Amino acid sequence: MGFNIVLFEPEIPTNTGNIGRLSLGSGSNLHLVKPFGFEIDDKRLKRAGLDYWKHITVHIYESIDDFYSKNKGKNFVYFSSHGTKDYCEIDFKDDMFLIFGKESTGLPERVISENQDLLYNIPIYSPHIRSLNLANAVGIVVYEGIRNLKAKNITL
Repeated sequence: MGFNIVLFEPEIPTNTGNIGRLSLGSGSNLHLVKPFGFEIDDKRLKRAGLDYWKHITVHIYESIDDFYSKNKGKNFVYFSSHGTKDYCEIDFKDDMFLIFGKESTGLPERVISENQDLLYNIPIYSPHIRSLNLANAVGIVVYEGIRNLKAKNITL
């Protein structure tokens, strides 16, 4: 069935549109957690998602607490530049929740501190940047997960 791509408080509509397109192409579901830095009917969001937006499975939550209450007991992993484990170390599972923070500040500090054992990063090999573009980061992780599941002979 693919993965569950979760964006906590996304700010940039074109990133969210691109991630929506990626979620459809990868057979994943998209979970968006408010507040957003844009309106959900923003034309930039739709333009980045092209005419695919109507086919994307999107779940919208009013808050991070709302997201957690509706997804209790699920298999979560988190991504942050503060993570000490490499994303290639993840034991990917079908239907796993891949959780990313907002573009400007990443995951909330509370989420980082409460989930250190589930916190991963994507290595950056230049001291001149703090982070990767959110849509690029999601693409890297999702397709590594697909590669990993295929290596285990798990059909998506």
